[in-house]
Amino acid sequence: MRNDPTARALQLLSLLQTHRFWRSSDLSARLEVTERTVRRDVDRLRDLGYWVDSTAGRYGGYRLATGAHLPPLVLDDDEAVAVAIGLRAAVEAAIEGVEETSLRAVMKIEQLLPHRLRRRVSALHSNVSSVRRADEDDVIDPEALSVLAAACRDHEQVRGDYRRGDGAATKRLVEPHHLVIAGRRWYLVAWDEQRGAWRTFRVDRLREIRAVGTHFEPRDIPGGDAAAFVATSIGATWRDQTATLTIDAPLADVEGVLRWFDHTALEHGADYSVVQIRSEDLGRLTMAVARIALTAPLTVIEPAELAEAVVQLAAHLGGSRPSPNEENP
Repeated sequence: MRNDPTARALQLLSLLQTHRFWRSSDLSARLEVTERTVRRDVDRLRDLGYWVDSTAGRYGGYRLATGAHLPPLVLDDDEAVAVAIGLRAAVEAAIEGVEETSLRAVMKIEQLLPHRLRRRVSALHSNVSSVRRADEDDVIDPEALSVLAAACRDHEQVRGDYRRGDGAATKRLVEPHHLVIAGRRWYLVAWDEQRGAWRTFRVDRLREIRAVGTHFEPRDIPGGDAAAFVATSIGATWRDQTATLTIDAPLADVEGVLRWFDHTALEHGADYSVVQIRSEDLGRLTMAVARIALTAPLTVIEPAELAEAVVQLAAHLGGSRPSPNEENP
Protein backbone atom coordinates (compact mmCIF):
# COMPACT_ATOMS: atom_id res chain seq x y z
CA MET A 1 0.00 0.00 0.00
CA ARG A 2 2.71 2.47 0.96
CA ASN A 3 4.60 1.95 -2.30
CA ASP A 4 1.52 1.88 -4.55
CA PRO A 5 0.49 5.50 -5.30
CA THR A 6 -2.81 4.45 -6.94
CA ALA A 7 -3.96 2.21 -4.10
CA ARG A 8 -2.82 4.80 -1.56
CA ALA A 9 -4.72 7.58 -3.36
CA LEU A 10 -7.88 5.46 -3.39
CA GLN A 11 -7.57 4.82 0.33
CA LEU A 12 -7.01 8.53 0.92
CA LEU A 13 -10.11 9.32 -1.14
CA SER A 14 -12.13 6.79 0.87
CA LEU A 15 -11.10 8.54 4.08
CA LEU A 16 -11.83 12.01 2.73
CA GLN A 17 -15.28 10.97 1.49
CA THR A 18 -16.44 10.79 5.10
CA HIS A 19 -16.39 14.62 4.81
CA ARG A 20 -14.79 14.99 8.21
CA PHE A 21 -11.72 17.16 8.73
CA TRP A 22 -8.55 15.07 8.73
CA ARG A 23 -5.37 16.39 10.28
CA SER A 24 -2.35 15.82 8.06
CA SER A 25 -0.63 13.85 10.83
CA ASP A 26 -3.68 11.56 11.19
CA LEU A 27 -3.72 10.82 7.47
CA SER A 28 0.01 10.18 7.56
CA ALA A 29 -0.47 7.63 10.34
CA ARG A 30 -3.43 5.93 8.66
CA LEU A 31 -1.64 5.63 5.31
CA GLU A 32 1.74 4.83 6.91
CA VAL A 33 3.52 7.49 4.85
CA THR A 34 5.08 10.88 5.50
CA GLU A 35 3.04 14.08 5.54
CA ARG A 36 4.92 15.15 2.43
CA THR A 37 3.61 12.07 0.64
CA VAL A 38 0.12 12.91 1.84
CA ARG A 39 0.44 16.34 0.23
CA ARG A 40 1.51 14.76 -3.06
CA ASP A 41 -1.43 12.33 -2.94
CA VAL A 42 -3.85 15.19 -2.27
CA ASP A 43 -2.44 17.04 -5.28
CA ARG A 44 -2.98 13.88 -7.35
CA LEU A 45 -6.65 13.80 -6.30
CA ARG A 46 -7.03 17.47 -7.20
CA ASP A 47 -5.61 16.76 -10.66
CA LEU A 48 -8.33 14.10 -11.06
CA GLY A 49 -11.05 16.65 -10.34
CA TYR A 50 -11.67 16.22 -6.62
CA TRP A 51 -12.03 19.43 -4.64
CA VAL A 52 -9.91 19.04 -1.50
CA ASP A 53 -9.76 21.99 0.89
CA SER A 54 -6.64 22.37 3.01
CA THR A 55 -5.68 24.24 6.17
CA ALA A 56 -2.06 25.17 6.83
CA GLY A 57 -0.25 25.28 10.15
CA ARG A 58 0.70 22.91 12.90
CA TYR A 59 -2.83 21.49 13.10
CA GLY A 60 -3.50 21.77 9.39
CA GLY A 61 -5.30 19.14 7.42
CA TYR A 62 -7.70 18.33 4.62
CA ARG A 63 -11.40 18.03 3.92
CA LEU A 64 -13.21 16.93 0.74
CA ALA A 65 -15.29 19.86 -0.49
CA THR A 66 -18.53 19.75 -2.45
CA GLY A 67 -17.57 20.06 -6.11
CA ALA A 68 -19.36 21.29 -9.19
CA HIS A 69 -19.45 17.79 -10.69
CA LEU A 70 -19.61 14.21 -9.44
CA PRO A 71 -16.27 12.45 -9.59
CA PRO A 72 -16.11 8.65 -9.20
CA LEU A 73 -17.06 7.37 -5.76
CA VAL A 74 -14.92 4.95 -3.77
CA LEU A 75 -16.79 2.51 -1.55
CA ASP A 76 -15.43 -0.09 0.84
CA ASP A 77 -16.88 -3.62 0.83
CA ASP A 78 -19.65 -3.03 3.37
CA GLU A 79 -20.64 0.29 1.77
CA ALA A 80 -20.89 -1.30 -1.67
CA VAL A 81 -23.07 -4.13 -0.34
CA ALA A 82 -25.25 -1.66 1.58
CA VAL A 83 -25.81 0.45 -1.55
CA ALA A 84 -26.70 -2.62 -3.62
CA ILE A 85 -29.12 -3.88 -0.94
CA GLY A 86 -30.73 -0.46 -0.64
CA LEU A 87 -31.23 -0.20 -4.40
CA ARG A 88 -32.69 -3.71 -4.51
CA ALA A 89 -35.22 -2.65 -1.87
CA ALA A 90 -36.01 0.50 -3.86
CA VAL A 91 -36.96 -1.67 -6.83
CA GLU A 92 -40.14 -2.44 -4.87
CA ALA A 93 -40.76 1.17 -3.91
CA ALA A 94 -44.25 2.60 -4.27
CA ILE A 95 -43.07 5.56 -6.37
CA GLU A 96 -43.80 5.48 -10.07
CA GLY A 97 -40.63 5.19 -12.16
CA VAL A 98 -38.29 4.60 -9.21
CA GLU A 99 -38.43 0.82 -9.64
CA GLU A 100 -36.99 0.90 -13.17
CA THR A 101 -34.39 3.55 -12.29
CA SER A 102 -33.28 1.64 -9.22
CA LEU A 103 -33.04 -1.60 -11.18
CA ARG A 104 -30.80 0.04 -13.79
CA ALA A 105 -28.58 1.48 -11.05
CA VAL A 106 -28.27 -1.76 -9.11
CA MET A 107 -27.40 -3.71 -12.26
CA LYS A 108 -24.56 -1.27 -13.00
CA ILE A 109 -23.23 -1.53 -9.44
CA GLU A 110 -23.47 -5.33 -9.28
CA GLN A 111 -21.54 -5.64 -12.55
CA LEU A 112 -18.67 -3.75 -10.92
CA LEU A 113 -18.68 -5.69 -7.66
CA PRO A 114 -15.96 -8.27 -7.04
CA HIS A 115 -17.22 -11.85 -7.17
CA ARG A 116 -17.16 -12.27 -3.38
CA LEU A 117 -19.39 -9.21 -2.86
CA ARG A 118 -21.67 -10.07 -5.76
CA ARG A 119 -22.30 -13.45 -4.11
CA ARG A 120 -23.34 -11.72 -0.87
CA VAL A 121 -25.78 -9.41 -2.63
CA SER A 122 -27.14 -12.20 -4.81
CA ALA A 123 -27.69 -14.46 -1.79
CA LEU A 124 -29.68 -11.79 -0.01
CA HIS A 125 -31.75 -10.97 -3.08
CA SER A 126 -32.55 -14.59 -3.95
CA ASN A 127 -33.38 -15.74 -0.42
CA VAL A 128 -35.50 -12.85 0.84
CA SER A 129 -39.02 -12.24 -0.39
CA SER A 130 -41.50 -9.51 0.43
CA VAL A 131 -45.26 -9.81 0.59
CA ARG A 132 -47.15 -7.23 -1.43
CA ARG A 133 -50.55 -6.52 0.01
CA ALA A 134 -53.58 -6.71 -2.21
CA ASP A 135 -54.40 -3.03 -1.63
CA GLU A 136 -50.91 -1.78 -2.57
CA ASP A 137 -51.57 -1.34 -6.29
CA ASP A 138 -51.53 2.45 -6.16
CA VAL A 139 -48.20 4.14 -6.80
CA ILE A 140 -47.10 7.68 -6.11
CA ASP A 141 -46.49 10.23 -8.83
CA PRO A 142 -42.90 11.43 -8.23
CA GLU A 143 -43.83 14.89 -9.48
CA ALA A 144 -46.57 15.15 -6.84
CA LEU A 145 -44.06 14.03 -4.22
CA SER A 146 -41.68 16.78 -5.34
CA VAL A 147 -44.44 19.38 -5.18
CA LEU A 148 -45.35 18.33 -1.64
CA ALA A 149 -41.73 18.26 -0.47
CA ALA A 150 -41.14 21.75 -1.86
CA ALA A 151 -44.35 23.01 -0.26
CA CYS A 152 -43.27 21.62 3.12
CA ARG A 153 -39.92 23.35 2.74
CA ASP A 154 -41.32 26.68 1.50
CA HIS A 155 -44.43 26.72 3.74
CA GLU A 156 -46.74 27.05 0.74
CA GLN A 157 -50.36 25.92 0.54
CA VAL A 158 -51.33 23.22 -1.95
CA ARG A 159 -54.64 22.26 -3.51
CA GLY A 160 -55.70 18.91 -4.94
CA ASP A 161 -58.14 16.03 -5.05
CA TYR A 162 -58.12 13.38 -2.32
CA ARG A 163 -59.73 9.94 -2.41
CA ARG A 164 -60.88 8.95 1.06
CA GLY A 165 -60.74 5.41 2.41
CA ASP A 166 -64.39 4.86 1.48
CA GLY A 167 -63.67 5.86 -2.13
CA ALA A 168 -65.32 9.28 -1.97
CA ALA A 169 -63.50 12.09 -3.83
CA THR A 170 -62.96 15.41 -2.04
CA LYS A 171 -61.28 18.75 -2.78
CA ARG A 172 -58.61 19.79 -0.29
CA LEU A 173 -56.68 22.98 0.47
CA VAL A 174 -53.94 22.22 3.00
CA GLU A 175 -50.80 23.58 4.63
CA PRO A 176 -48.17 20.81 4.17
CA HIS A 177 -45.76 20.40 7.07
CA HIS A 178 -44.00 17.04 6.75
CA LEU A 179 -43.78 13.83 4.71
CA VAL A 180 -43.54 10.53 6.58
CA ILE A 181 -42.70 7.04 5.26
CA ALA A 182 -44.48 4.15 6.98
CA GLY A 183 -43.55 0.84 5.39
CA ARG A 184 -44.39 1.22 1.68
CA ARG A 185 -46.76 4.10 2.37
CA TRP A 186 -46.03 7.82 2.15
CA TYR A 187 -48.11 10.16 4.32
CA LEU A 188 -48.48 13.93 4.35
CA VAL A 189 -48.97 15.67 7.69
CA ALA A 190 -50.87 18.88 6.96
CA TRP A 191 -53.24 21.45 8.40
CA ASP A 192 -56.58 21.18 6.59
CA GLU A 193 -57.85 24.72 5.94
CA GLN A 194 -61.49 23.74 5.37
CA ARG A 195 -61.75 21.54 8.45
CA GLY A 196 -59.53 23.64 10.67
CA ALA A 197 -57.65 20.61 11.98
CA TRP A 198 -54.57 18.46 11.49
CA ARG A 199 -54.92 15.64 9.00
CA THR A 200 -52.85 12.71 7.73
CA PHE A 201 -53.17 12.09 3.98
CA ARG A 202 -51.99 9.06 2.06
CA VAL A 203 -49.92 10.52 -0.77
CA ASP A 204 -50.94 7.80 -3.24
CA ARG A 205 -54.54 9.00 -2.87
CA LEU A 206 -53.71 12.61 -3.73
CA ARG A 207 -54.25 13.73 -7.32
CA GLU A 208 -53.75 16.95 -9.30
CA ILE A 209 -51.55 18.44 -6.57
CA ARG A 210 -50.48 22.03 -7.21
CA ALA A 211 -49.04 24.86 -5.15
CA VAL A 212 -51.34 27.89 -4.99
CA GLY A 213 -48.70 30.54 -4.25
CA THR A 214 -50.04 31.40 -0.78
CA HIS A 215 -47.55 31.02 2.06
CA PHE A 216 -48.35 30.24 5.68
CA GLU A 217 -46.74 30.41 9.10
CA PRO A 218 -45.72 26.90 10.23
CA ARG A 219 -47.74 25.44 13.08
CA ASP A 220 -46.61 23.08 15.83
CA ILE A 221 -47.41 19.48 14.90
CA PRO A 222 -49.28 17.79 17.77
CA GLY A 223 -46.73 16.12 19.99
CA GLY A 224 -43.93 17.82 18.08
CA ASP A 225 -43.14 14.69 16.04
CA ALA A 226 -44.62 14.11 12.57
CA ALA A 227 -43.75 10.40 12.55
CA ALA A 228 -45.42 9.83 15.93
CA PHE A 229 -48.47 11.78 14.77
CA VAL A 230 -48.79 9.55 11.68
CA ALA A 231 -48.32 6.39 13.76
CA THR A 232 -51.13 7.50 16.07
CA SER A 233 -53.35 8.49 13.15
CA ILE A 234 -53.08 5.30 11.14
CA GLY A 235 -52.79 2.92 14.08
CA ALA A 236 -50.71 -0.23 14.01
CA THR A 237 -52.20 -1.76 10.85
CA TRP A 238 -48.91 -1.45 8.94
CA ARG A 239 -46.82 -2.86 11.77
CA ASP A 240 -47.72 -6.51 11.24
CA GLN A 241 -44.36 -7.89 12.37
CA THR A 242 -42.31 -6.94 15.43
CA ALA A 243 -38.85 -8.14 16.40
CA THR A 244 -36.55 -7.63 19.39
CA LEU A 245 -32.81 -7.41 18.79
CA THR A 246 -29.75 -7.16 21.01
CA ILE A 247 -27.05 -5.16 19.22
CA ASP A 248 -23.42 -5.34 20.37
CA ALA A 249 -22.89 -1.57 20.22
CA PRO A 250 -23.97 1.52 22.14
CA LEU A 251 -27.15 3.13 20.91
CA ALA A 252 -25.32 6.23 19.64
CA ASP A 253 -23.29 4.04 17.25
CA VAL A 254 -26.35 2.49 15.58
CA GLU A 255 -28.82 5.38 15.62
CA GLY A 256 -27.70 6.33 12.10
CA VAL A 257 -28.93 3.02 10.65
CA LEU A 258 -31.90 2.56 13.00
CA ARG A 259 -33.45 5.82 11.84
CA TRP A 260 -34.33 4.08 8.55
CA PHE A 261 -36.64 1.67 10.37
CA ASP A 262 -39.63 1.94 12.65
CA HIS A 263 -37.98 1.16 15.97
CA THR A 264 -38.06 1.67 19.73
CA ALA A 265 -35.02 1.55 22.01
CA LEU A 266 -35.92 -0.71 24.94
CA GLU A 267 -32.62 -0.72 26.83
CA HIS A 268 -29.04 0.33 26.20
CA GLY A 269 -25.68 0.50 27.90
CA ALA A 270 -22.04 1.29 27.23
CA ASP A 271 -21.57 -1.61 24.79
CA TYR A 272 -25.03 -2.92 23.91
CA SER A 273 -28.52 -1.88 22.81
CA VAL A 274 -31.84 -3.69 22.93
CA VAL A 275 -34.26 -2.40 20.29
CA GLN A 276 -37.60 -3.35 18.86
CA ILE A 277 -38.14 -2.98 15.11
CA ARG A 278 -41.39 -3.22 13.18
CA SER A 279 -42.20 -3.90 9.56
CA GLU A 280 -44.89 -5.27 7.27
CA ASP A 281 -43.70 -8.86 6.95
CA LEU A 282 -40.96 -11.31 7.84
CA GLY A 283 -39.04 -10.67 4.62
CA ARG A 284 -38.72 -6.96 5.29
CA LEU A 285 -37.70 -7.62 8.89
CA THR A 286 -34.96 -9.93 7.62
CA MET A 287 -33.69 -7.22 5.26
CA ALA A 288 -33.74 -4.73 8.13
CA VAL A 289 -31.70 -7.08 10.33
CA ALA A 290 -29.21 -7.58 7.48
CA ARG A 291 -28.81 -3.83 7.08
CA ILE A 292 -28.31 -3.26 10.83
CA ALA A 293 -25.82 -6.15 10.99
CA LEU A 294 -23.57 -4.26 8.57
CA THR A 295 -23.07 -1.72 11.36
CA ALA A 296 -22.69 -4.00 14.38
CA PRO A 297 -23.09 -7.69 15.41
CA LEU A 298 -26.54 -8.54 16.72
CA THR A 299 -28.75 -11.32 18.04
CA VAL A 300 -32.44 -11.81 17.26
CA ILE A 301 -34.27 -12.36 20.55
CA GLU A 302 -37.71 -12.83 19.01
CA PRO A 303 -39.60 -13.96 17.01
CA ALA A 304 -38.15 -17.42 16.44
CA GLU A 305 -39.18 -17.32 12.76
CA LEU A 306 -37.00 -14.28 12.18
CA ALA A 307 -34.05 -15.85 14.01
CA GLU A 308 -34.33 -18.90 11.74
CA ALA A 309 -34.56 -16.68 8.63
CA VAL A 310 -31.43 -14.80 9.71
CA VAL A 311 -29.53 -18.07 10.28
CA GLN A 312 -30.50 -19.23 6.79
CA LEU A 313 -29.46 -15.89 5.31
CA ALA A 314 -26.11 -15.94 7.13
CA ALA A 315 -25.46 -19.44 5.82
CA HIS A 316 -26.18 -18.39 2.24
CA LEU A 317 -24.05 -15.25 2.54
CA GLY A 318 -21.21 -17.33 3.90
CA GLY A 319 -21.41 -19.67 0.93
CA SER A 320 -22.45 -22.70 2.98
CA ARG A 321 -25.62 -24.43 4.05
CA PRO A 322 -26.62 -25.29 7.62
CA SER A 323 -26.06 -28.91 8.53
CA PRO A 324 -29.15 -31.12 8.95
CA ASN A 325 -28.76 -30.84 12.73
CA GLU A 326 -28.72 -27.04 12.48
CA GLU A 327 -31.81 -27.04 10.28
CA ASN A 328 -33.70 -29.37 12.62
CA PRO A 329 -32.37 -28.89 16.13
